[in-house]
Amino acid sequence: MSLEKIITIPGRPGLFEIQTHTRTGVIAHELKTGKRVVTHPREQFSGLKDIQLYTLQGEIPLAEVFQKVFAHSQGKSCSVSPKAKPDELEAFFFEVLEDYDEDRVYPSDIKKIIQWYNLLLEKDFFKDYPIEAESAQQENSDA
Repeated sequence: MSLEKIITIPGRPGLFEIQTHTRTGVIAHELKTGKRVVTHPREQFSGLKDIQLYTLQGEIPLAEVFQKVFAHSQGKSCSVSPKAKPDELEAFFFEVLEDYDEDRVYPSDIKKIIQWYNLLLEKDFFKDYPIEAESAQQENSDA
């Protein structure tokens, strides 16, 4: 599974994996339930590969954020719940990504990222991510 086929559809909770394209949209399966979804011509959808996160130095792809969360969590689900208080969400995110732009990245965005990360982790999306190498790289950059 790659981020190329994972989308989010505004107004519909969860993440979807594209199965095929149609003339008017896509046919996708909801990752959590497996339900089949057909998008209509007026529905917009966003690929996770296209989503960027604001930092103080610019924007970084969501895939990099997921890698940082994966390394920080040592390949496990996030230590903070998506339903946590905004202060807890922001504190967790500062541990993961020190230079995120807190004026443009809201607690609701962090909540979505944590939910998406946990769902993708549950579906073995990160099985090819090296845990030790990223943790060692993070420790070296701190030194």
